[in-house]
Amino acid sequence: MILGHTTRKNFTQNPKNDILSGLTVALALVPEAVAFAFIAEIPPIVGLYGAFMMGIVTALFGGRPGMISGATGAMAVVMVNLIRKGNEIGSGLETPIENLGLQWLFITLLVVGGIQILAGIFKLGKFVRLIPHPVMMGFVNGLAIVIFIAQLGLFKEQINGELQYMTGQNLWIMLGLIALTMGIMFGLPKLTKKVPAALVAIIVIACITIFGDIDVSTVGSFIADRGGKDGLQGSLPTFQDQIFGLFGTLDGHLLSTILPTAFILAAVGLIESLMTLNLVDDITETRGSGNRECIAQGGANILNGLFGGMGGCAMIGQSIINVDSGGRGRLSGAVAAIALLCFVLFGAPLIEQIPIAALVGVMFMVVIGTFAWSSFRIIRKIPLSDAIVLITVSAITVWKDLAIAVVAGVIISALVFAWKNATMIRARKRMQPDGTKTYEIWGPLFFGSIQNFNAKFDVKNDPQNVEIDFVESRVSDHSALEAIFNLVNKYEAAGKSIKLKHLSRDCKNLMYKASPKFKEVIIEDINDPRYHLAANPEKYTKPLSEYSI
Repeated sequence: MILGHTTRKNFTQNPKNDILSGLTVALALVPEAVAFAFIAEIPPIVGLYGAFMMGIVTALFGGRPGMISGATGAMAVVMVNLIRKGNEIGSGLETPIENLGLQWLFITLLVVGGIQILAGIFKLGKFVRLIPHPVMMGFVNGLAIVIFIAQLGLFKEQINGELQYMTGQNLWIMLGLIALTMGIMFGLPKLTKKVPAALVAIIVIACITIFGDIDVSTVGSFIADRGGKDGLQGSLPTFQDQIFGLFGTLDGHLLSTILPTAFILAAVGLIESLMTLNLVDDITETRGSGNRECIAQGGANILNGLFGGMGGCAMIGQSIINVDSGGRGRLSGAVAAIALLCFVLFGAPLIEQIPIAALVGVMFMVVIGTFAWSSFRIIRKIPLSDAIVLITVSAITVWKDLAIAVVAGVIISALVFAWKNATMIRARKRMQPDGTKTYEIWGPLFFGSIQNFNAKFDVKNDPQNVEIDFVESRVSDHSALEAIFNLVNKYEAAGKSIKLKHLSRDCKNLMYKASPKFKEVIIEDINDPRYHLAANPEKYTKPLSEYSI
């Protein structure tokens, strides 16, 4: 869907709220983008421009109005290894290339964008709906802890040429301003919701420190302490003169370093974006488009690769700030991105005076709002397996990263689900007046329940005529189908007659392809269930005699 087709409802429902919330988010984006740039060991301006390009593209074309994207820590920690390796190789060349790692990053982002666009085209975004609720709660809790830990780094200041945690008066002033910020954000909405509480809090704290001449850590001092000599108005590294010779440095590294890093970055970006989309959906009680978000994220990362930005994905903290401040339309994200660019180009001296304490206070309120406090209340009431998944995902999110945590949580949940369903297969046995023994199968028949299914039958001692009724069962995959083939073979090898009832049309067609004899084994019934089987039809084209017993 192009911008011209975007509905007015999606673009903005309340222009005032969207504009004010967008400005609030832009203020919070500045130190975040700078901090993540330092994590990736690249110039701050690259992180800021990356946040702008990610923000504007996804705001206008993304799948979730009101969701904010920018430079993120989850992707920065993956980028840093690529950048270090590139810089190491660049400095060791016969003709050294400066910032080679950064150039490699730009090329990698082109691949990342392509992968993410393909994910959207092939509609992989819908799979986020399959993520279990305990995984979502673990993700939210883990991410809240990660956001909190990230703020602790803002308590450092330059002392004797080294970054050290604040002590004494500076620490108490910082804590006091943070508490005041949080107090304003907590209390103001109870009086009025016409203006974003976060924006008011930032302005009030800034006025107190500027007009009160209080010496505190600011955005400007934060950048300077971490090596950003040019502040917000740095310049992008020039690599145009080297770009034509760049690809000569990729020998052996394209496949070994850049492509693997691109796949990891694409996966991390999509998982964080789609999980954030899901969370914002729950908060706003609306539904976004995961596939459209994949394409928008990919397009934004390609743009970053072409024009020298850091790249990124959706940001849960800023998205929650935006939504809580009333930003529900695409206008809010667009304002946030454009305001960020204006801060860098025109308002840097003013923005650099904003106290870090105000921004930390805002993010602490985001942490409080993000963490699923209900998980403490329900932890003893939910199944043990769900509790383990919730805690595991939270821990891995903090210990490793979001992508690994979500994948681990989904795998654990899937294994638990498969185990539980594997034990649900049942067989009711009864004798009919004519001496036929009937097995009425109940429960799902799939790869996990095959062993229990086979144990239900007594081929040796069963009577001459046997009937298996699948009316209360579902044959789910080709492993289950092969189990039925093998069972039929066993009864026929014992010289006994077997009949199958209430199989789906899909199952019967595959069996008929395997052998015409199944037309005599399967009983046709107008009440046969209708469902599709997750099987490869080509697998069942061999003669019945070739199936193993």
